[in-house]
Amino acid sequence: MKIDVGKYFYTTRIQSNKLLVTCLLSLGVLCSGCGASVKDKADAQSRQPAATANRATPVDVAVAKTGVLQEKPEFTATTAPYRTVSLRSQIEGQLLALSVDVGSVVKQGQTLGQVDDALLVTALNQAEAELASLKSEVARTNTQIVNRKAEVERLRLELVQAQSDANRQQQLFKEGAISEQVTQTSRTAAQTAAQALRAAISQVSTEQQAVATAQGRVVAQQAVVAEARKRRSYARLISSINGVVAEKVSEPGNLLQPGNEVLKISDFSRVKVVVQLSELEIGNIRVGQSVRVSLDAFPNQTYTGRVARISPVADATARLIPVEVEIPNSNAKIGSGLLARVTFATNTAQRVVIPVTALAESASGNKAKQEENQSQGTIFVLAKGAAKPTVSARSVTLGQRSNGNVEILSGLQAGESFVVRSGKPLKDGETVGLSVLSEKS
Repeated sequence: MKIDVGKYFYTTRIQSNKLLVTCLLSLGVLCSGCGASVKDKADAQSRQPAATANRATPVDVAVAKTGVLQEKPEFTATTAPYRTVSLRSQIEGQLLALSVDVGSVVKQGQTLGQVDDALLVTALNQAEAELASLKSEVARTNTQIVNRKAEVERLRLELVQAQSDANRQQQLFKEGAISEQVTQTSRTAAQTAAQALRAAISQVSTEQQAVATAQGRVVAQQAVVAEARKRRSYARLISSINGVVAEKVSEPGNLLQPGNEVLKISDFSRVKVVVQLSELEIGNIRVGQSVRVSLDAFPNQTYTGRVARISPVADATARLIPVEVEIPNSNAKIGSGLLARVTFATNTAQRVVIPVTALAESASGNKAKQEENQSQGTIFVLAKGAAKPTVSARSVTLGQRSNGNVEILSGLQAGESFVVRSGKPLKDGETVGLSVLSEKS
């Protein structure tokens, strides 16, 4: 095949020229677009300061509330009955029976068991028989005294008669009507009557002393009988308190000696919790102080107790002081050995508490003031009644700080709205924009 070389080169030149023109046109359009983009960007940058100046500073606003800066410490302890009484045998004998078991509710004065009292009954019978004999002796002697007194009265009358006869005979003798022998006889009869009367009176006195002695023996024997009866009563095991049988120590059939424990009875009308406090914590605790107690066994209920006792002696090793807390248990729902969480109520006044982030940099950046317990700071408070949200700087007195919060002693009232954080440092009277996180008063 024959190729026209001239025609080929001519065609190639035309196509190359077309391609060059196309590239130049494309480059021009591109340069034109770049020029427009740079111009727009310059115009946007020139308008940005004005827009920024008109935009409000975004802030988070919170409502001031009162509270306690630090949470009250919680102490753990274990519940225990208000008191536990040991029921012990006071006599020697075999335990015959027990009418209760562990968990039984008992009343004061209720008989819970019986100890063999055969020997005690014998001793009581002997004492009562001896007492009856002594009383009989006293009665017999009293009868004799009555008879002796009657005899004394009769002898007294005879003496009066004999003395009257002797006086009359003496007068007749003086008149010479009778002999001296008759007169002497009458005087002797009067003297004999007087001696008989004195002897009878002495006998009455002796028998009265015998009665007094016998009555003394009666009184002593009555004490013996009372003791025998009391000892016999010890054969009945009687509850001394209202409570619940917590433990059964002995079983029927065992031989008991005086002092042997048979039952343990716990009083659950109140429950006590013993909390161990350190030397630093005990200074704020007082007897009668209110206490809040919660039990893991009853998570939905809180009990209010009081401080009943504060031990005067601390543990020598741990330096902890036992504090006894009592809580009511009228329905006997709380048992022994439950985990208790105790919080002591204090008289700490509630103050306005705000986050430390709310303090302006001029105050929060002053390290010397931060270390002081009370210092001055500045916060921004949302102005009320303004057409647009506006903040004003306010000086406040700061109290203690803890966990990122600070107490406000003065300068801010509960219910006022204040700035917690802002996008940039604020100025007094500046207009702000409230974020979606802001609280409404």
